[in-house]
Amino acid sequence: MFKSLKILAAAGALAGSLTMATTAQAADTIKVGILHSLSGTMAISETALKDVMLFLIDEQNKKGGLLGKQIEPVVVDPASDWPLFAEKARELIEQHKVDVVFGNWTSVSRKSVLPVFEELNGMLFYPVQYEGEESSRNIFYTGAAPNQQAIPAVEYLMSEDGGEAKRWVLAGTDYVYPRTTNKILEAFLKAKGVPASDIMINYTPFGHSDWQTIVSDIKKFAAAGKKTAVVSTINGDANVPFYKELANQGIKAEDIPVVAFSVGEEELAGIDTGPLVGHLAAWNYFMSVDDDTNSDVISKWHAFIGDDARVFNDPMEAHYIGFNMWVQAVEQAGTTNIDAVRQAMYGQEVKNLTGGPAVMNVNHPLSKPVLIGEIQDDGQFATVWETDGVVVGDAWSDFIPESAKLTADWTYPWVCGNCEKPKHLTN
Repeated sequence: MFKSLKILAAAGALAGSLTMATTAQAADTIKVGILHSLSGTMAISETALKDVMLFLIDEQNKKGGLLGKQIEPVVVDPASDWPLFAEKARELIEQHKVDVVFGNWTSVSRKSVLPVFEELNGMLFYPVQYEGEESSRNIFYTGAAPNQQAIPAVEYLMSEDGGEAKRWVLAGTDYVYPRTTNKILEAFLKAKGVPASDIMINYTPFGHSDWQTIVSDIKKFAAAGKKTAVVSTINGDANVPFYKELANQGIKAEDIPVVAFSVGEEELAGIDTGPLVGHLAAWNYFMSVDDDTNSDVISKWHAFIGDDARVFNDPMEAHYIGFNMWVQAVEQAGTTNIDAVRQAMYGQEVKNLTGGPAVMNVNHPLSKPVLIGEIQDDGQFATVWETDGVVVGDAWSDFIPESAKLTADWTYPWVCGNCEKPKHLTN
């Protein structure tokens, strides 16, 4: 009995020393969580974001790391399963003790993890265009808000340069981002005098593959004699058969232009782009932009990944901006403490890869430029329009009445994401 107790005591002491050693070892690194789908319908888009985070961490470690420590990536796969995103987010924060998380693509996955980050006071950098109508103290939105992508894209298609579209097809995947974005766009179009009869709205599930009937319906809708444009919020691998069916049915950009918000260089890498030349995408970055910083980053990216054919796209640039802002904020705060870093984030500025500044605002979206590009036969985009300078991201849309009165400001004395604007700010 006594001998057994001695053995148990020794085992306990060993376990304790191992725990202390593990804790000490963990303290030697700064952990960064990477929360992107590496399998399932969104892997076509998100795998590259995991890769670019590993690249950015490697680059920073080559510079000596952060606060005298190396950065350790912690990669998990939520597998395009929205509830699993929440589980993996909790795992990163509670078990792996990460200091920050970079992740998610779809808004439904972001909505899934948001309560976890708020409950545990974690920090998430979200790199993809989103529908707005949200501002969380625990999320920094480095992708485009609707006024930085959707609204400018429609304004362009309405213009003489964009073909003066009169009828509109709003085609999206059936989840929160397309539905809310299309709610904003429908209100915007009606405010511009477009009648409801000239707006067609269609939703399909994730991974939808049979586009024959829907594309046929789009052709019929466009046969009314008015110039018609398609605004696509289709996400994930459903884009491949969608664009193939457009080509199969002979829909050309000069006849019915499609502007996409979730199709970039990565998605086009799996498509024969020949028949799609001239269709459009609205982003804040294109790989083809002629800028020295862009060229340098792409060169280093190709060396890291070992494949000169690998592309760089807008959400990857958003991670580039977000990661470098976070590094600057940590250095400024002198700690990875979430609350301290959050305060240091406001006003952080990083040169974006199109040559101008990206600035973090107190409502948590960035100020960014807006670019519209035409698909080229090599899978790249030629920029056909861009803003003169940056656009400040709106957390709440002016085109939804209940949202127009709201503002977000996470600095004192506001410290809220959905405050009503004082009357002097609404006039």
